[in-house]
Amino acid sequence: MYNRLFTPPANKSFFLFGPRGTGKTTWLKTYFGDAIYLDFLRPDLFQRLLGSENRLEEYIPADYAGWVILDEIQKIPNLLDEVHRLIETRKNLRFVLTGSSARKLRRSNVNLLAGRALQYHFFPLTVAECADDFDLTKALQFGMLPSIFTEENPKHYLQAYIQTYLEQEVQQEGLTRNIGAFSRFLEIASFSQGESLNITDVAREAHINRKVAENYFSILEDLLIAYRLPVFTKRAKRKMTQHRKFYFFDTGVYYHLRPKGVLDSPEELEGVCLESFILQEIRALNAYRDWGYTLSFWRTATGQEVDIVCYGDAGFYAIEVKRNRTVSAKHLSGLKSFREDYPEVTPYLVYGGDDKLEIDGIKIIPVRVFLRDIEHYLSGVSHV
Repeated sequence: MYNRLFTPPANKSFFLFGPRGTGKTTWLKTYFGDAIYLDFLRPDLFQRLLGSENRLEEYIPADYAGWVILDEIQKIPNLLDEVHRLIETRKNLRFVLTGSSARKLRRSNVNLLAGRALQYHFFPLTVAECADDFDLTKALQFGMLPSIFTEENPKHYLQAYIQTYLEQEVQQEGLTRNIGAFSRFLEIASFSQGESLNITDVAREAHINRKVAENYFSILEDLLIAYRLPVFTKRAKRKMTQHRKFYFFDTGVYYHLRPKGVLDSPEELEGVCLESFILQEIRALNAYRDWGYTLSFWRTATGQEVDIVCYGDAGFYAIEVKRNRTVSAKHLSGLKSFREDYPEVTPYLVYGGDDKLEIDGIKIIPVRVFLRDIEHYLSGVSHV
């Protein structure tokens, strides 16, 4: 097992959300080896507690003091009322409540233990966590789910992973009645990776109603396997685009969802995967290191763009990602335009070349160097 960067609170109950396959359960069983562990994916346990939430205490000895792990808590959201009661009445208990879906918790008006349990997120492996096992070429194609590093056939694993989500999370939870339409939608949505999301266009391509498409995108976000990146508009001086950018949470999941053919450009796919991977890494470290950045992108109505903007008390950075091995003036134009509006920013161009450069005050960094030293590059302090 890889050493994860996530550090849990010492004496406070907490939620731990993250997509299936990111290693939550493995990490919890290792880190909290002596904890009471209850897995609600077990049919017998699920059936016993569903509708009889007060039975939870039967699994916790009266003299027990320590951690109780409730895995996949979204399966029985009403159990949170009983957890609340136990936190209040048995001060020597602390709970870890994991979930791979926020849908039922968010939409059922259940007790989220406000003030009594913190909320954290788990992500695919980071470069630092992989250490010597990290291979950028493999990461762009197969992603960073922990099982990728042990499976004999990562491609088959990812195909099965995607099918598992379709069957177990979407179909079994009754999130949509038409699994075929949702499967077709997933493929169409993959073409929106790293792009400003136009739901009307996706609905047209997938042959579904726009409201259905919006619901499908919400399902992806609720299952934590996709997210939308907002536009940076703070102190905006130009007319900005209104559409958020769309990403699947892991480059491997995206790559194996996207239908590919002889007309696809390898360069285009590599560019999308590289940008997605850099953002994937920043999202994880932003959470684990508690940097507190608001992550966004910048695009004007006239097409000037910066891929990633990190803004917060920890600093202010604009990051453009290019797979090219050489740098041209057009690669710097978006960063220059952004710096005209925000002179306080530290601009980076992360590229596929080998040399560290600086052109017109823009730091140009090889992608492997940036990934290796990312905490150094994003640790300064600057403000708007």
